[in-house]
Amino acid sequence: MSNEANIQRTLRRGLVVGVLMFGFGFALVPLYDIICEVAGINGKTSTTAYQGASVVDESREVRVIFMSVNGGSMPWRFRPETTEMTVTPGKVYETAYLAENMTSRDLVAQAVPSVSPGYAAVHMNKIECFCFEQQPLAGGEDTRMPLRFMVDADLPDSVRAITLNYTLFDITDKVVGETAAR
Repeated sequence: MSNEANIQRTLRRGLVVGVLMFGFGFALVPLYDIICEVAGINGKTSTTAYQGASVVDESREVRVIFMSVNGGSMPWRFRPETTEMTVTPGKVYETAYLAENMTSRDLVAQAVPSVSPGYAAVHMNKIECFCFEQQPLAGGEDTRMPLRFMVDADLPDSVRAITLNYTLFDITDKVVGETAAR
């Protein structure tokens, strides 16, 4: 076999491997979502307001633990107003998260929620949430961001505590870029 034939065969194989690698990388996100959904480990919550009705289950209580994390180098002080509540499934409750822009610059943030255990996420219904919208805050300013929620009465009896965590990300550059593109 000639040297030119070997080079062409190697190039074809490399091209096929490259296409397969690209396809696999492209398919990773939907595959991840499917695996997490099946395994019940995702913890993703809805990004829209809950609008249904629920039956109140007076026979039990569930502990809801509130946490917060600053994503990356987010320069805000960010924390829950209260770190824990005992709630009755089916009833609506209100709390808030507090944020303070520790810089002199105007910044825009986006909160991303997660619930643990993951399979409880579908039962943690947010009626009003600061995570539904971007949160602009002027330099040195602070704010109270309300959260109205309900734990669904269909929550499995084995779940006695739910952790609701918000990670706050600085999206100022993204928002400024979108505004400039218009």
